[in-house]
Amino acid sequence: MKSIEIGDIKIGPSEPPFIIAEMSANHNGSIENAFKIIDKAKECGASAVKMQTYTADTITLKSDSDDFKIKGGLWDGKTLYDLYEEAHTPWHWHKELFDYAKEKQIIIFSSPFDETAIELLEDLGAPAYKIASFELVDHQLIAKAAQTGKPLIMSTGMANHMEISEAVTCAKSNGCDQLALLHCVSGYPAKSEEYNLMTLRDLQDSFGCIVGLSDHTLNNITAFTSIPFGASIIEKHFTLDRKGGGPDDSFSLEPEGLVDLVEGSMSSWLSIGRVNYEPTKGEQENIKFRRSLYVTQDLKAGDEITSSVIRSIRPGYGLSPKFYTQIMGKKVKQDIQAPYPLSFEDLES
Repeated sequence: MKSIEIGDIKIGPSEPPFIIAEMSANHNGSIENAFKIIDKAKECGASAVKMQTYTADTITLKSDSDDFKIKGGLWDGKTLYDLYEEAHTPWHWHKELFDYAKEKQIIIFSSPFDETAIELLEDLGAPAYKIASFELVDHQLIAKAAQTGKPLIMSTGMANHMEISEAVTCAKSNGCDQLALLHCVSGYPAKSEEYNLMTLRDLQDSFGCIVGLSDHTLNNITAFTSIPFGASIIEKHFTLDRKGGGPDDSFSLEPEGLVDLVEGSMSSWLSIGRVNYEPTKGEQENIKFRRSLYVTQDLKAGDEITSSVIRSIRPGYGLSPKFYTQIMGKKVKQDIQAPYPLSFEDLES
């Protein structure tokens, strides 16, 4: 399967997991917090920081009608406009944040939510684009992002197989040749049992592209488990403080959790390895502690081997216990002083 490349990092099954720290709204209206999130993401070992590029006016309408009111969940009672007005990353911050991330030597890119956002991000030299789950049905947006020629990551939350297929066709027909799909459950937070990670393999088989996980669970277990199922990218929301009071803080990882995600994902990926039935380097050191056949009584040359004079015990310097029956009745060539690891060389042919 063809890998993709964002910045100078290759992404694919044969490469270490690409870990995206999603800033989303977790700057809580402060560019200083945004700088700190970039600092911490770098410090914790993330591969990239991701932003979201929209304004309330580019993503919805200012309306108090029932269609535009959120009922239930984290944002109950807010209008869509008020939520996005609170959560958006001001566009005049973008250049400063891109420059800062470049200075800190960490990849930064964004999810655009309309064509003007792509134009802004193109001016900033964005190395890739992410299509959010809620925008997967917006083929005009996907086409515009694909036409940039940049790698494209698309989340699949809420989408059925046909909708995913249509989005993939749209991306590819508009020039995208570096595509990744993130399996996602668009719940905030989501439950591990809702993730159905077997879907990752089916996505890979169905669309022949890199796959990954956009993980909204509260811990890292689902993320770690996804890697043996083929996930090459892990994206999780990242905050300085889960109690920060912002729209996304409560279901985001804090720095300690991001370190755990980076280290655990690497361990999970390394553990996959290859098909191997030979002793590992560590096991070779321990082979001597296996069971083997030891003479337990002093013997004279010509004495017979019987069940009363040998035992299968640790350590493993003697014959394998599988030869126990085969050597019964054999005579020893020379005197043996117990305890003694028996070998074929000690026996008459």
